[in-house]
Amino acid sequence: MSEKTRVLVVDDDPSLCRLLEMRLQTAGYQPATCESGERALAELEQEPADVVVADLKMGGMDGLALFDAIRGRWPTLPVIILTAHGSIPDAVEATRRGVHGFLTKPFDAEELLDLLEKAVNVTGGSESARESAQRHGIHTRSPRMEAELERALLVANSEANVLIRGASGTGKEVIARAIHNASQRAQGPFVAVNCGAIPETLLESELFGHVKGAFTGAERDREGLFREADGGTLFLDEIGDMPLQLQVKLLRALQEQVVRPLGGRDGVSVNVRVLSATHRDLDKALAEGEFREDLYFRLAVVGLELPSLAQRREDIPLLAKQFLSEANERHGREVRDLSPEALEMLSQAEWPGNIRQLQNVIEQCVALSTSDVIPGDLVRQALRQDTQPAVPPLAQARESFEREYLIRLLKLTEGNVSRAAKLAGRNRTEFYRLLGRHELRAADFKPAKGGS
Repeated sequence: MSEKTRVLVVDDDPSLCRLLEMRLQTAGYQPATCESGERALAELEQEPADVVVADLKMGGMDGLALFDAIRGRWPTLPVIILTAHGSIPDAVEATRRGVHGFLTKPFDAEELLDLLEKAVNVTGGSESARESAQRHGIHTRSPRMEAELERALLVANSEANVLIRGASGTGKEVIARAIHNASQRAQGPFVAVNCGAIPETLLESELFGHVKGAFTGAERDREGLFREADGGTLFLDEIGDMPLQLQVKLLRALQEQVVRPLGGRDGVSVNVRVLSATHRDLDKALAEGEFREDLYFRLAVVGLELPSLAQRREDIPLLAKQFLSEANERHGREVRDLSPEALEMLSQAEWPGNIRQLQNVIEQCVALSTSDVIPGDLVRQALRQDTQPAVPPLAQARESFEREYLIRLLKLTEGNVSRAAKLAGRNRTEFYRLLGRHELRAADFKPAKGGS
């Protein structure tokens, strides 16, 4: 047990709080005390604890209500309940709800210390989720984010596949790397691939490899990312964009831990843990038949849901200063801080691009700052520029080009579908299907009757 192990004692009896405080200090713990459940929750948000010891019967929020609130925000934080009104129903209810231990007053000090030691061992030592996250480069004081981090770090040492959901820019790959680094596979490779950024025709070869001559341009054998990640972790980003045909092959590889290179006849055994991420609504994709249910359950043994930056606004100043330090190092600058006006502006911004957008804004400000404190005007300018239309994703660019192309053809042919289809190198049926997909009507491009 480490001297840094922090125990929060919650009891509305000041004399008992003082007694427990002295006993815990003598045993080498770092105790803190609160007189109510409501105060305990506020205290935990400011400074995490490793174990909570709470009285069952208190004015306002009782011990079990406090436990329920803690379980909702910090799922892995162990709670020990004390009561002078001990009864079998109380103990059964506490245990059923997941309370780590239940002691009846007056209790034996050694029994409490034994429970504390077991609680610390269950959670892997005295390191809090926040401290552990910071060790992996993740900075937060958001209860919602800390709850997801606790789940992530708790599952890290298992072999369970994890699906990380969250909007673009919320830090899904950062969390995946933290899980890998906290796992028993940390010494093995961490290999990441964006399934939405690679054309369907190449993604199978990228994942499973190919043999020489498997297709035009395959001039030598390629191992593929599964074999590259052997003994470590494979991170499949934007898994929701994977084509259905390839989902079948991925499911087989996950079930058998065997991959078959494109054009090859023999399978190759691999030992890979798969973490995946998506910004898509996979429930909707499942309902519409765009994602296989069996693959979903294979990938999402454990699910994490990352909040948007707007849902964790208390982290904006913390992240801004982290990015400021990193940008200084990259650009060789010495910008010391952000002005109060700049911080206020950052805290109130919408952040549709989440953490990635905040990082871009700070990067701009550092690059353009002429003083050692970033002023509000510079942040305002960077925010305005950063919300201008960015380079769209490839799929979106293709859709936009295709629509504009069809409009030009219809204008050129004055709505004559046969001529437009011929110019496009498509038959009429295919051309009508394209028009329907883009909600275009040939009749709208025909010249008005009786026009001058």
